[in-house]
Amino acid sequence: MSSNLAPTKEELLWMYDRMALSRAYERMMDRCYMEGKAPVFDMAKGPVPGEMHLSDGQEPCAVGVCVHLNENDYAVGSHRPHHVAIAKGVNLDEMTAEMFGRETGLSKGRGGHMHLYDQKARFACSGIVGQGIGIGVGHALAIKMQGGNGVSVAWTGEGGANQGIFHEAMNLAGLWKLPYVLVIEDNDWSVSVPKERSTAVARNSDRAAGYNAAGEYVAANDVLGVYSAAKRAVDRARAGEGPTIIEVQTHRLVGHFVGDPEIYISEEKKKARVDPLATLRERLLKDGIIDAAYVDRVDREIEERLNAAESFARSSSEPKADAALDHVFF
Repeated sequence: MSSNLAPTKEELLWMYDRMALSRAYERMMDRCYMEGKAPVFDMAKGPVPGEMHLSDGQEPCAVGVCVHLNENDYAVGSHRPHHVAIAKGVNLDEMTAEMFGRETGLSKGRGGHMHLYDQKARFACSGIVGQGIGIGVGHALAIKMQGGNGVSVAWTGEGGANQGIFHEAMNLAGLWKLPYVLVIEDNDWSVSVPKERSTAVARNSDRAAGYNAAGEYVAANDVLGVYSAAKRAVDRARAGEGPTIIEVQTHRLVGHFVGDPEIYISEEKKKARVDPLATLRERLLKDGIIDAAYVDRVDREIEERLNAAESFARSSSEPKADAALDHVFF
């Protein structure tokens, strides 16, 4: 989009709208997921069974990067993927149906929320910690071999950066100067283990030097900081200058999974979390880029859109039992 490091008004509105949509989507999925799981929590119950990881608070990591991507670029999310999927333009109806396990879902109900795949949006994700790092490098290699001008971006948590695939993939990306960007969403917690007890370095972005890559660090869950860092990284990748690691100090505003009581986090640390959606809204209001009427209109449009997605999912058919192995590869 813009060639400057400062976002245009159009880009600011795009990022705000997608952040608001992502936050509202997660609230909707939280409600749908908890249906039938009370008074005794059982993740097998309700219309959306299994585990559920929501991305409330981590929206800047997605929109600040995807604002620079186009339909030909690749995005690979982690086990917490909804904000990235929404920022990359994944079909909301089909994504919701997939989480409900319906035939109209992205993978006909076979994948669920941690294994979303949309070929049209060039988006995928995986529930295996760190796996998307290597998949993203594979996309980047394909782009280079085909002589294209695309970029591949993968997202992982700070815990994922301690997996072996991180080092192997980054080594190849640096060696071959691939058009690759790795976004590390540092929310400080690998489930219930704090970063200082799992990682030898304070910043994973410093590891970039070991792979002939650029390193960018963004503090305070700042969407504008992510925008600038991602602009430099994407431009570098398109110019054939190799990969970048972007580490974003972000905040998980909810538990690791829905139902997580977060007893391992102090109340003081919970209060210190920064809500990036509220921060961006206040800034745009103060700068006169949006007004209260704009906020209300966006919220109404989002509510209508999500009501339609939920209705689509609930009204779709469940896969037949005798078709359980269809569309599945071994």
